[in-house]
Amino acid sequence: MKRFIPTIVLCALLVGACSANPEPEDPNPNNPEPPVEIDPKDGIDLSLNPNESGKIMILMYHNIGLEEKVWTRTPDNFRKDLNTLYEKGYRPISLSDYASGHITIEQGFTPVVITFDDGNLNNFEYLENGEINPDCAVGILVDFHETHPDFPLEATFFITSTNPFKQSATAEKKLRFLLEQGMDIGNHTKDHPNFKDATADIIQEQIGFQAQYLESFIEGTGYKVNTLALAYGSRPSDKSLEVYLESGEYNGIAYGNIAVLNVGWHPAYSPFDTRFDPARLPLSPPAS
Repeated sequence: MKRFIPTIVLCALLVGACSANPEPEDPNPNNPEPPVEIDPKDGIDLSLNPNESGKIMILMYHNIGLEEKVWTRTPDNFRKDLNTLYEKGYRPISLSDYASGHITIEQGFTPVVITFDDGNLNNFEYLENGEINPDCAVGILVDFHETHPDFPLEATFFITSTNPFKQSATAEKKLRFLLEQGMDIGNHTKDHPNFKDATADIIQEQIGFQAQYLESFIEGTGYKVNTLALAYGSRPSDKSLEVYLESGEYNGIAYGNIAVLNVGWHPAYSPFDTRFDPARLPLSPPAS
């Protein structure tokens, strides 16, 4: 629910007057009255209701790199993006919470969804000393949350291929770390195919295999990979096959997606808007 809650600025009018009688002296000048503490929320009208019909941005990132490109954000620019969101009153929520309408950010703030596609090394890298690269996406997100605790550590990493984040030795460690920190793992298909001419079998294999593969690293957590970002934003030309984007079966094991993301350039409808369709959510690439 997008909240546009105006902040009321409290102004005090200082009125001065001349008087023949001087102000009485402070009977206890060495023990002044303590200052009155003002709650920052006093400037917000908490009686106002959230705007549940407002739109919500779903930001789509791919790479964090040294050179700014169409699908690459430099570490400094990604930090600037996060700081801009913070200063403008945006607070991250998980994609699953958005899709289910479970939005619990504080009154006066606006929800935003942050996503990363592909699962490349620059998204999440462990250095030789075992520490997280401070200039990879996860490193930047964790650091920003530590310095801004009221900016939730919420982001979804959509992973393709059988080598999550391109460090096979630490694949399980990385996926479990994301979940432990409250972030999410999403499905970006097995081979990153264009689904335009795909058959039902191909669609189910690409989605079902990847969901099972990713979940194999996080057994025992109960976590289900149930969000999908379409490679190239592609959908089957045969509209009757779109049902397999949401649910299907591979090797006798069912999968289901509560959210399917396209590629787009505009905010998504609120989950409380009658036009909301979790199977067709636009992604909004951040401006370069």
